[in-house]
Amino acid sequence: MTTPQDAAEGVANIRRFMAGCSHEATRPKASEIAGVAKLLAPGAPLFLTALPGRPTAEMELAAAETRRNGLTPIPHISARHFATFAEIDAHLANLRAQAGVDQIMLIGGDRATPVGEVVNALGVIESGLLKKHALVRVHLPGFPDGHPHVDEDQIETDLVTKLAALQQRGIESEIVTQFSFETRPILEWLRKLRGRGVHTPVRVGLAGPTTLFRWLAYARRCGVKASAEALALRSGLVRHAFRSMTPDLIIRSLAEALATGRIENVRAHLFAFGGLEETAKWAQASTNGAIKLDNAGGFESI
Repeated sequence: MTTPQDAAEGVANIRRFMAGCSHEATRPKASEIAGVAKLLAPGAPLFLTALPGRPTAEMELAAAETRRNGLTPIPHISARHFATFAEIDAHLANLRAQAGVDQIMLIGGDRATPVGEVVNALGVIESGLLKKHALVRVHLPGFPDGHPHVDEDQIETDLVTKLAALQQRGIESEIVTQFSFETRPILEWLRKLRGRGVHTPVRVGLAGPTTLFRWLAYARRCGVKASAEALALRSGLVRHAFRSMTPDLIIRSLAEALATGRIENVRAHLFAFGGLEETAKWAQASTNGAIKLDNAGGFESI
C-alpha cells in the first residue's frame, strides 16, 4: 500500500524528471506557437520537425515565430534532404538571421540514399558549417527501440563518432531519443550508453497524450514496431483505440530510476501527437505537481 509519504516522494520525483521538459512539433501554426508560449517557461525549447519535400522557408518562418514568442527554436536539419552543403549553409544563415538559432537537431534523414553530395550527418559536422554559423549545441538522435534500417552496432558507432566530432569542434551535444512505449528498452539503452562511457545529456522521447490509434499510427510511420506491438497487447487495441493515452507509466518509472541513481542526466522530450497546446497543458500538470499516483504504476492530473 502506498503511504502519503511515498506518494509525496513519487510526485516530487516526477516533478524533478519533468523539469525542463522539451516539446516537439510538426509544422505548427503561428496560433499554436503563441498558445503554447503562454504555457511554457520563457526560453523553453521547442523542437521543429523537418518533413521531406517541404521548403526550407517554412522551417525558417516557424523558427522565427517561435523566437518571437519567447521560446527557443531548435529546428531539425535532415542531412540527406539537402543536395549540397551550399543549401545547408544558406538555410543555417537564414535561421540565424531570422530566428537567432544557435542550436539544431541534426539527423541523417529518412531517405535511403542521399539526393546529392550530403551523405550523412557526420559530413555536416565535418563541413565546418556549424562553427561558421556559431551553433553552440547540436542534438543527435538516439534509438532505444532500434532503427528500422540500421543495425544496433552501426547506430552506436555512428552516434559515438558524431559526439566525438562535435567535442573536437567545441560544440556541446545532447541526445534526443525516438519515442518509445515501454520503459525496459529505454533503461537498457541508457545502461549500454553509459557503459560505453557516454555521459552526454539525454532527452527521452515520449509520445504525448493522444488516442492509442494515433500512437500506433505514428509508431508504424517511425519504425517503432516492437514497442508499439507491446503497447497494443497490454492495452487492448480494440477496446482502447479511441481513448486518450498518456506516457505516465514510463515517466513515473524513469523518474524513480533517476531519483535512485539508476540513470543520470536524463529529462523528458514530448512529441505533440495530440496537439501542441494539449501536450503542454498535460506536461504542465506533472511539472507543477498537480497529479496523483495511481495503483497501475502511473499518475493522473488533478
